[in-house]
Parts: sequence; C-alpha cells; structure tokens
Amino acid sequence: MNDMTIGRLAQTGGVGVETVRFYQRRGLLPVPPRSGSGINGGIRRYGPDQTQRLRFIKAAQSAGFSLEEIKRLLDLDASADRAQVRVLARERISALDARIAELQSARIALSHLADACSAGNEGPCPIIASFEAVAAR
Repeated sequence: MNDMTIGRLAQTGGVGVETVRFYQRRGLLPVPPRSGSGINGGIRRYGPDQTQRLRFIKAAQSAGFSLEEIKRLLDLDASADRAQVRVLARERISALDARIAELQSARIALSHLADACSAGNEGPCPIIASFEAVAAR
C-alpha cells in the first residue's frame, strides 16, 4: 500500500527530503505519479518498495559504493546478473583494502610523530613541522 508522503519516506529512510529527490534525479528511486488532480496535481505517495530501496541505497553507501555503482547494482538486480554483482563487490573490497592500508600507514606515521613529540620540548613540534612540510609542497 502506497500511503507515505515524501517527507515520511525520507524520515523512514533516515535521510532528508532533498536526498530523496536527489536519488530520484539520479535514477536510483522511482518517481511515483501524483495522486488526484487539482492545482498542484495531487501528491506523490510512496510505499514499502521505495522504503526498501532507500534503505538499500544507504546500506550500499555505507559499504563504500558510489551512487553510480549503486545504480549499476540496482540495474543488475533487475537483470539477476549475479556474476556482475560479484565483480562489483570484489572491486569494492579491493578499493576498501587499499584504503585500509593507506589509513594504517597514516596511523603508523602519526604514531611515530606523536612519540617524537612527547620525547622532548626542544625545537619545533615534529607533528606541526611534518604537516607544514607537506603543506609547503
């Protein structure tokens, strides 16, 4: 039963109304027809399918998928092409692994700088000096 307004859909999905509209413009969420007629042509009503899709989009974003990739996932779901979905998932895993390695490297570097900073009070702070050197490049 389609009985939710866009505001209620957004609230149920944990996003703002403008986010719902943005997803509609990007082709991630369908735009239902207006109910009734009148000056504004009635209001659009949303149902459980749109709520489920909105939650899917948010979950896929949490997994690191871009909106373009999410659109591909939704298109692949409609075609039941699981092989391509697996390819996308493996690509995302590889990208996440690379990002994790980058973050671990940054953590190690910052940890060394923090240790050097606590080693003494003489001269410039190693943390500040390091960031200034990067900024100067």
